[in-house]
Amino acid sequence: MTISEAEAVVMEVLWQRHPLGADEVVEALSSRSDWAEPTIKTLLNRLLNKGAIRAERDGRRYLYAPVLRRDAWVAQQSEGLLARLFGGRVAPLVAHFSERGKLSEADIAELKKLIAEIDDER
Repeated sequence: MTISEAEAVVMEVLWQRHPLGADEVVEALSSRSDWAEPTIKTLLNRLLNKGAIRAERDGRRYLYAPVLRRDAWVAQQSEGLLARLFGGRVAPLVAHFSERGKLSEADIAELKKLIAEIDDER
């Protein structure tokens, strides 16, 4: 399932808290974007048509909740990024950030810990 950047912003709201009415999604996004209410409702409808969210009637309104799990979407996005930019390999990605000074001392320590844990499991 392909989710646009704008749709992903709406999904983040629903992943954090659900179910929500369209008015609550609009309110949550008011501090993050300058999108008008019709734009947000259009994004909700697109996500609904894609099957990424579901809607249940609650009186005169609909409550929206995610169907697509965030962890599944993140996995899809990260695997796609690795495949497109780094031949599906993680090491060139880390090297890319290292060469550009984008890895903090905390990042490096976390990576070392992760590698040690992976070695221990094998």
